Amino acid sequence: MGNHSQEVARGERFAFGANWVRFLELLDDGKIAMAEQSLLDMLQVDHLQGYSFLDVGSGSGLFSLAARRLGARVRSFDYDPQSVACTAELKCRYFPDDPDWIVEEGSALDVPWLESLGRYDIVYSWGVLHHTGCMWNAIGNAVSRVAENGQLFIAIYNNQGWISHYWRLVKQIYNRSGFGRVGMILLHMPYLCGLRWLARKMSGRPLERGMDLWRDAMDWLGGYPFEVAQPVEIVRFIEKYGFLLSRQKTCGRRMGCNEFVFRRIV
Repeated sequence: MGNHSQEVARGERFAFGANWVRFLELLDDGKIAMAEQSLLDMLQVDHLQGYSFLDVGSGSGLFSLAARRLGARVRSFDYDPQSVACTAELKCRYFPDDPDWIVEEGSALDVPWLESLGRYDIVYSWGVLHHTGCMWNAIGNAVSRVAENGQLFIAIYNNQGWISHYWRLVKQIYNRSGFGRVGMILLHMPYLCGLRWLARKMSGRPLERGMDLWRDAMDWLGGYPFEVAQPVEIVRFIEKYGFLLSRQKTCGRRMGCNEFVFRRIV
């Protein structure tokens, strides 16, 4: 599991939390409403009243906030201390002193600690488990926290073959070298903030997690550790634990995350 600050200092991990701190400055009611609707749509429910909700890698805390506003009892955790602080800030803004929303620091790879949390009706982890450095272990750990007849909602980076290998190298260079970081930004910003923006504009797809264009680009460029999977690999892995796929949204051959919702049936 290691130590977050030391991993960042050694260039082994991107400081996602610093990005989320800036994102909170841009958060508005429109983004919160979009987050709420995306949860309802993917989970195929009208509300979350009476549900328990575990946010594995809460990041900015936006989707923990959305779940709480929809009525769920929420537990949020993240490995990045700044992400924990962001989630705590959102709780303070919208649900101060609320006993039904717990925010804490923790790792998706810490099995004994995860077991102490119990099981939840909904376990949610969007774009997180592929950044742990042990993706399949992290997915298995998230699976283990789903209650009987509960749901697992995860999003995992799409495997693009050699392109994914290229991005892994870019991310390694970005995190391990100050000079290389500047070079990676100059080289890739025309694509990440130009062509990619145009493609999203034409397709009508929003930026990931409601980020602005620049923060989204930096999150992608720096996001390390970095692992990927094909949709069929995710489905086969999770179904062997007694789950049934109930919904998925894939990005084809494009860069991005494939989204999955599974229900525990045994």
